[in-house]
Amino acid sequence: MDDQRISRRDSLLKLGGLLAGAATLGGWKTASEAGAGPAGVASGEIACVLAPEATEGPFYLDDARVRRNITEGRPGTPLMLRLKVVDASSCRAIRNAAVDVWHCDAGGAYSGTGGEADERFLRGVQRTDAKGLAVFRTIYPGWYPGRTVHVHVMVHVAGNVVHTGQLYFPDALTDRVFRRAPYRRRPGRTTRNAADSIYRNGGRLSTLALRRSRPGYVGSITMGIQRA
Repeated sequence: MDDQRISRRDSLLKLGGLLAGAATLGGWKTASEAGAGPAGVASGEIACVLAPEATEGPFYLDDARVRRNITEGRPGTPLMLRLKVVDASSCRAIRNAAVDVWHCDAGGAYSGTGGEADERFLRGVQRTDAKGLAVFRTIYPGWYPGRTVHVHVMVHVAGNVVHTGQLYFPDALTDRVFRRAPYRRRPGRTTRNAADSIYRNGGRLSTLALRRSRPGYVGSITMGIQRA
């Protein structure tokens, strides 16, 4: 399944049939089975909050690969993304949701645009497991003028786009990361979280919880969605 291209209009619609079948066959776990429900909320593992919607942005491509490692050799501080999808109305983990992520490299460039139109670095799709979790191996994003540091995310359930958002990083941590190579080649980033117009609309609730995991970081978040 690795490196298989998947199109939102085509393959994801086909995937929708598989997702619907999984739900019919008992693919949806109960709250207790998925570690969700009241116990999960009390432990802090699950946050039953509807994830803030955000603009898709100009760099989305209707073409991605189902894969966990999306780095394709791009230099940068390693980052593991652990993205959990739950039903905001019940706290139940959603299995087999297709989670689509994309972000710029350390130099602020997106793949599939401009002179890199044929490349697909730092883009990929993963399906959530029984606990609603999708994991990606990537790098800490860089910056470009007018935006704070972020990762784009889109969640598909049964072939439908049920969430489009952006994930953010604490400024203090970004400052530390950007003092290292290759980020330090581009000093003086122009926009921090508080000055970013998109971050101001729900960015606090979309900020990743990050922990050190040498040689990089692990970023985690729970996204509550409403199934279409």
